[in-house]
Amino acid sequence: MVDLKGQYEKIKNQVNESVLDVLDSTAYINGPQVKAFEKELAEYLDVKHVIPCANGTDALQISMMGLGLKPGDEVITADFTFAATVEVIALLQLTPVLVDVDPATFNIDIAAIEKAITPKTKAIVPVHLFGHVANMDAIIDLAKKHELYVIEDNAQAIGANYTFENGSQQKAGVIGNVGATSFFPSKNLGCYGDGGAIFTNDDDLAHTIRGIVNHGMYKRYHHDVVGVNSRLDSVQAAVLRAKLPHLDRYNAARRDAARKYTAHFSTAKNIVTPSTETNKKCDNSKGICDTCDCHVFHQYTLRVTNGKRDALAERLQSEGIPHGIYYPIPLHQQKAYSDERYVDADFKVTNQLSDEVISLPMHTELDDEQINHIAKIVLEVVEA
Repeated sequence: MVDLKGQYEKIKNQVNESVLDVLDSTAYINGPQVKAFEKELAEYLDVKHVIPCANGTDALQISMMGLGLKPGDEVITADFTFAATVEVIALLQLTPVLVDVDPATFNIDIAAIEKAITPKTKAIVPVHLFGHVANMDAIIDLAKKHELYVIEDNAQAIGANYTFENGSQQKAGVIGNVGATSFFPSKNLGCYGDGGAIFTNDDDLAHTIRGIVNHGMYKRYHHDVVGVNSRLDSVQAAVLRAKLPHLDRYNAARRDAARKYTAHFSTAKNIVTPSTETNKKCDNSKGICDTCDCHVFHQYTLRVTNGKRDALAERLQSEGIPHGIYYPIPLHQQKAYSDERYVDADFKVTNQLSDEVISLPMHTELDDEQINHIAKIVLEVVEA
């Protein structure tokens, strides 16, 4: 699914030099490479504060801790996503409120959010799923109307630009009160282990979060807030520094590969290709937009509408072609997060997607021969 070896070979010298610098310095925790990466990523995202941490799950949890959410507070998020998003809500003894998603974008459904808001609701967590930025115009409007926090789960959309209905742009992850991302190796900007970061333009929130990630300390052995141990190590920061200057090129390569995939499937009767639609301003609900980069294709995910998704998965497996089914079981059906509040009828889209979606190989090293071969196999199975 991801050619990390091929990607590494192209930037081998930069990566090796950066990592050796850490080994020579022996500054393994909060060293110069971490500080430099923090500054460079903040400049790239045009955000005041970047706080690195140990992984993307911690980034979400610490964001919620920093906002001062209390047990029993309700947090609305999408049912169709990886468990980490709801996991941290439950760990903090907050009340997760799962809602359905939009069938075209797979992102959280705006009408479902509004329907789910109660006096106990304190935050919305939009997930920019598969690299596609959620409708942040509508989400920010809802948050302002109901005085809610917005915590962006940006684990899959680093580098994406969101174009607002007024024409202005911001990077995904820095639009809400706080954003969280993951640097897991397969991400668009991935390190060679675990890593994450938190983004905010709020000075007070940034100060609180900087203490939380380091045992609640601002001064050594002075614990002012309840914290955790969640730091990005210097070796991973060094890798990320080497890769950050290439992120826009990586994302452009992914969009180009997505465009080629979609061209192969454009006339297929039983395949729904990814949409790049985001808000009312966007008129690119069919095909891959040539100018907008609101979707950076962490995954290229098809819907197979004629019941042949599993047959396709078996054929791809037999051909040695990697694939993924993200996600086969909705969160509201997971044992850990089931709740009598949830009724299957409220999750029609999520339930359908879980039966239909399949993700094809998507990475910066895909070439035309590989794309053509993969698409040929998909069409042979699904359109037969």
